[in-house]
Amino acid sequence: MKSKFPYKKRRKRIGCGIGSGHGKTSTKGHKGQRARSGKQVRQGFEGGQNPLYRRLPKRGFNRAAFKKVYAIVNLQALAKLEENEVTPELLLAKGIIHELHSGLKILGSGELKKALTVKAHCFSASAKTKIEAQGGQVVVL
Repeated sequence: MKSKFPYKKRRKRIGCGIGSGHGKTSTKGHKGQRARSGKQVRQGFEGGQNPLYRRLPKRGFNRAAFKKVYAIVNLQALAKLEENEVTPELLLAKGIIHELHSGLKILGSGELKKALTVKAHCFSASAKTKIEAQGGQVVVL
């Protein structure tokens, strides 16, 4: 199969003389803050002009500070476990979840073959019915 790109683009070698095509000012233009060495301008900085995020009116309320983020596990992951009682600590130890965040939520994707006692902070409606249909128990922490 022929490659989409016939050649590999070389990196821009700046400051290697006039013949390089990027000589003299080395693609930095003439003078100014961005032409200086060690140029570091924070994100949103507009050269001292009142920045956009300060010019725009602030409206509404941001609930991000109060948002709950759950560690999510599907039933198909629980079906692979040998244990009959599933807890957040067990899932952390097995490496199925890496962090608990605000709690553990069980979702209903997949099928269960045995009765399980599942302890979690939150359950989807389908997960709850599937666990109880197999004779299992749902415990909300």
